[in-house]
Amino acid sequence: MRILGVDVGGSGIKGAIVDTVSGEMLTERHRIPTPQPATPKAVAATINELVSHFNWKGPIGCGFPAAIQHGVAKTAANVDDAFIDTNIEKLFAKATGCDVYCVNDADAAGMAEFKLGKGKDYKEGIVIFVAVGTGLGTALFTNGELLPNTELGHIHLDNGHEAERYAADSARKREELKWKHWAPRFNHYLSTMEALFWPDLFILGGGASKKMDKFESQLTVKTPVVAASLLNEAGIIGAAVYADTERKRQQAIARKARLAKRQKAQ
Repeated sequence: MRILGVDVGGSGIKGAIVDTVSGEMLTERHRIPTPQPATPKAVAATINELVSHFNWKGPIGCGFPAAIQHGVAKTAANVDDAFIDTNIEKLFAKATGCDVYCVNDADAAGMAEFKLGKGKDYKEGIVIFVAVGTGLGTALFTNGELLPNTELGHIHLDNGHEAERYAADSARKREELKWKHWAPRFNHYLSTMEALFWPDLFILGGGASKKMDKFESQLTVKTPVVAASLLNEAGIIGAAVYADTERKRQQAIARKARLAKRQKAQ
């Protein structure tokens, strides 16, 4: 299935046409700066600009920096607070004339890695994806199923610190910590996740995953820890994969409802 994957970020809105079976990006990634302020109307117009660039008429998957329930943004990170309680699927669909399926951006990146990257061999058990960057974005999979909007970067550790304020890559940069001094903080976070969920695999994404050689030796968790393989493309690919999955799920529900209606009429 060919789907336009879109990744909405605080500084850029990126997209490409994706083959959701292979995970291959069929076009070059196109990036447009995120409008400032990033209001719903302005972001919708920018997404439509991206759609026009690809001359796209089909379904769209959109990774968005918010907790999303049934197409509605419940939070807003690095975009305008006016997004809160906005049905962004309907908003973006109206702006583009396409069917749009929205998912939390960390969930999108995690879904790409789980289905097409380092997590593809873990169809049973628990896999936790952690995007280590400005925050600690997480995606949790149990026996192949995504538990959406986990926001596990906001837990408080037993030292009283909120995890991402203490152990994200932004904390390392803000406090000018060397990798060897930051690594015990991140290890503390992973150890907490391990004690809470007993995962079979941690997958690390985000900017810090590219420097894993600088801190890997200081990780003491028993759970295997690997760097993500899809890097900056994960958000786009994952958004497209989500759209394909959600589209098929909704079609199956509609078919079941039509069948039940026919059977009732007979």
